[in-house]
Amino acid sequence: MSKITNKSELLFLYDIKDANPNGDPLDENKPRIDEETGINIVTDVRLKRTIRDYLFDYKGYNGTEGRDIFVREIKDEDDYVQDAKLRAKDFLVQSGKAKDEFKKMKFSEQRKIIAQNLLNECIDVRLFGGTVPLELDVPKKTEPEKGSVTYTGPVQFKMGRSLHPVATKHIKGTGAFADQYTEKAKKKHATFREEDVLHYSLIAFCGIINPAAANHTRLKEEDVSLLLEGIWEGTKNLISRSKFGQMPRLLLKINYTNPTYFIGDLDRYIKIESDLSPEKIRDISQFRLDVTGLHQILSTNRDKIESCQYLRDERLKLICNKEEASLEGILEGLNSNRIKF
Repeated sequence: MSKITNKSELLFLYDIKDANPNGDPLDENKPRIDEETGINIVTDVRLKRTIRDYLFDYKGYNGTEGRDIFVREIKDEDDYVQDAKLRAKDFLVQSGKAKDEFKKMKFSEQRKIIAQNLLNECIDVRLFGGTVPLELDVPKKTEPEKGSVTYTGPVQFKMGRSLHPVATKHIKGTGAFADQYTEKAKKKHATFREEDVLHYSLIAFCGIINPAAANHTRLKEEDVSLLLEGIWEGTKNLISRSKFGQMPRLLLKINYTNPTYFIGDLDRYIKIESDLSPEKIRDISQFRLDVTGLHQILSTNRDKIESCQYLRDERLKLICNKEEASLEGILEGLNSNRIKF
């Protein structure tokens, strides 16, 4: 498998219609909105969850054949969800050793086994890193010894932000069941439910793949290929009630010629052009994406760019210098190729 040697930068755009891309549990699960600007915000945790779920559901990273996702919900026989310390013990395994034998090992020895297995098996740890708390039984101590395994993730995303102010709508409806039904107090009416959704939001995420951290987590190019697939196909296949309506529109990966340089904040170089005010946009057909700034910054940094990889939904219309443009034209001369899954 090929090693990550140089820095890469990601730009990902997707949109959502009549749904909630990322609810805030501290605000009645309403879509996250910057109140001053009206910009829709989506956490990096939400995007990473999308990628993890796709790899678990569709790519075989489900705890079999030595492939797993570390951050996932696992319940015991009593329907209790594992905490991180119990989850870590799932990786305290070694060929030919019974579980009781590990209690005879020093904490450092057990920690080393867990750390190695995490990197060998868990693609999300190789991609995103993490801090894994440990609480392990050790010889000559009545209480478990505590510590942790920590990896800085090579792949990091900024908060996703919409490229325009958004408008929300409040929906009321009836539920399927009555509230607190009893024989003594029968209910004639079902409960009411309320929720807030966005009419439309085009959301941009920026990310970095750091080769120095990739060396520590043993991240390989094959893992990065699965990351790109998880971003695109995971977004498309996130078919839940609150997320149905999401579609990936643009994915761009810029591969640089050295391990330290990158442009940064690629979302600053794109903007929406529409005859409508931003809050009135309801569909991808009602605007064009102006990539003039992106074209200019990529051209300026041509000597620092090794290659580009891309995917674009054909419904996303592009303009450059006020004229209709293609992504292939924008990337011309940059050794670009279409991402294939």
